[in-house]
Amino acid sequence: MLIQKYALIHAVSAHCFRVNWINTRKTRIYQSNIEETPHVLDRIDIGMLAALQRDAHLTAQQLGDVLNLSASQAGRRRQRLEAEGYITGYTARLDPLKLGLQVQGFIQVHLGTHGPEQSASFARMVNARAEISSAWTMTGEADYLLHVYCDDLSALNSLLHEVILPHPAVARVQSQIVMDQLKRDAPLPT
Repeated sequence: MLIQKYALIHAVSAHCFRVNWINTRKTRIYQSNIEETPHVLDRIDIGMLAALQRDAHLTAQQLGDVLNLSASQAGRRRQRLEAEGYITGYTARLDPLKLGLQVQGFIQVHLGTHGPEQSASFARMVNARAEISSAWTMTGEADYLLHVYCDDLSALNSLLHEVILPHPAVARVQSQIVMDQLKRDAPLPT
């Protein structure tokens, strides 16, 4: 009788272990599918992204008011959009003229040699220079397009002739000075 009790307990324990193992496995598979499947944006998500691009300082309560959600629902959606990488950060827009940056320009850079070492070296130089606010690799004639802000024309000239042109990978540059900016960096279309 005692052996039958232990056998029954062992059988029940083994069954419970199998059920728990199967449920744990199903949960892991379900969770991994959730992590791999990108969230599809609905109209509320799109409205939230548009509102935050206009004003990143909106509180959860203000977002909720705009989107007809409770503050907690708006806060959770915002956190999800941040966690999923739709929102990559928050920044302040500064007035370059008030900071003494009188010259804004674009510099097209043409490399003389193309290779991983040259590209990596050029990227390190670009990332080390505060005057270069943005940089893109391009198709077409130029290899890179740099967006720069400088104190004055002399500072732009120094950047070109003392930093960019002496770089071993650079063959030539072509610069354009911004006369007037018709449209500021606008929010992304949502």
